[in-house]
Parts: sequence; structure tokens; C-alpha cells
Amino acid sequence: MIRFDNVVKRFGDNTVLDGFTCRMAPGEFVTLIGPSGSGKTTILRLVMTLERVTDGLIEIDGSPLSHMHRGGKLVPADEKHLAGVRTRIGMVFQQFNLFPNMTVLRNITEAPVRVLGLTPAEADERARDLLDLVGLADKADEHPSRLSGGQQQRVAIARALAMRPDVLLLDEVTSALDPELVAGVLGLLGHIADTTDITFLCVTHEMGFARDVSDRVLMFDHGRVIEDAPPERLFTDPREERTREFLQAVVGRT
Repeated sequence: MIRFDNVVKRFGDNTVLDGFTCRMAPGEFVTLIGPSGSGKTTILRLVMTLERVTDGLIEIDGSPLSHMHRGGKLVPADEKHLAGVRTRIGMVFQQFNLFPNMTVLRNITEAPVRVLGLTPAEADERARDLLDLVGLADKADEHPSRLSGGQQQRVAIARALAMRPDVLLLDEVTSALDPELVAGVLGLLGHIADTTDITFLCVTHEMGFARDVSDRVLMFDHGRVIEDAPPERLFTDPREERTREFLQAVVGRT
């Protein structure tokens, strides 16, 4: 579903990603771990087309992401191409980014109507089904300011799912939550991962969640993947000393 081919991203003289190559299958849950500044969130921003690659290629289901075919060549994508690709990708941010002037229901229905062309009735039905899924069926007419942080993050997840994405990006989705709210949001995401064929690409410092939900975990350091393994191996018997050091620092494991 997602293919990264020798992807490089530089900001001036700073190389944030250095030759990232990876394949992610449909329905796979892949988690990126590593120290801050190692390039993890940059990958999400590239897939979301918030940034463009400096070099290399990203494909979604065989279609170039930030490039397009023209005259038998790959050229940088125009806005029409990018807009089409974005409809297949959802993202849940650290900060909930809900529209404060809209009700919960309107937050979820706005994009399906404006971008996907659903009728208001179709979007309303989809939104209410999703609110039921995330346990907020009774909050449809509330405004975000009247919800707890955990409830707002659940609305943000429902809003992303309303676009029926093939790929869902998760960027430290529990970092803004009080500790007692984290388990509920992570449990919801685990349920969605188990019951859909969405491909998940997740950045998190919640190592327990990464271990329980992921199909693969990629350890990043200085813009490169230094270890790519199933969670049961990476968390119990990491190959690289740098991985062992990182896990020891964040979860006390060796």
C-alpha cells in the first residue's frame, strides 16, 4: 500500500531522512520509534503531502505521491494530483485540530461533503455511525470546547475515518492527553486496526501500544532505519545496541 524508495528529505544543509526505503502492505500496522529529531514525523508529513521529498519516490497503492506521470516522465505533482491523493490518506495529529465553531457532527461531515461529494444525509449517517464506534453517539451536537481531551481525540479519529482512507497516519496521538485518558484512545485505535483493512503508519512513544498493536516496528536514528522487526523480537531481543539503549531509556528494557 505504501512504498518508500530511497527517500531523502533535507531542510537546507540538514538531512532529516537519508535514503529511507520501506514497503508497507495493505492492512499492515507499522510503528516508527526512536529519539526526537530522528525523522519519524517527517515521514508522516511527506505521506500527508505537507512536505515534498528532496529525492526519491513515495507511492500509495502503486500511484506516485508527490510526483505524477506526464509525457512518459515523472514530474513534481500539481495541486490537482495532490488533492486526489489526499482523499486516500487520513491523519490524526497530536493536537486535535477540531474546528471550534462547529459541532462535533459538523466537524466530521464537513470534509466528506466538500471533498468527497457526499450528500449531507449520507455524511450525517456516516458520521453518526462513527460517533457510535468511538463511544460518543450522545455528543453529536456539542462543540469541542465542551469535551474532554480524550473525547476530542476520539472525534478527531472519527473525522479521519469519515474519509474512508486507505492509509491512516497517527502522530503521537496521546501526547496531549492526561494519563488516565490514554488507555481508552489506544484501545479504540487497536480495535479499528483489528477490524478494518486500513494501513496504519504510527509515530508513538507509547511502547506498550507499539508492542501490542504493531505488525512491524521501525527504529529510527539520525534519519535512518537501523532496525525493522516484528514487535515481539524488537522489544525482547533487539539486534542493534542503539535500539537497546533507546528502549532502556524509555521503558527500562534491555
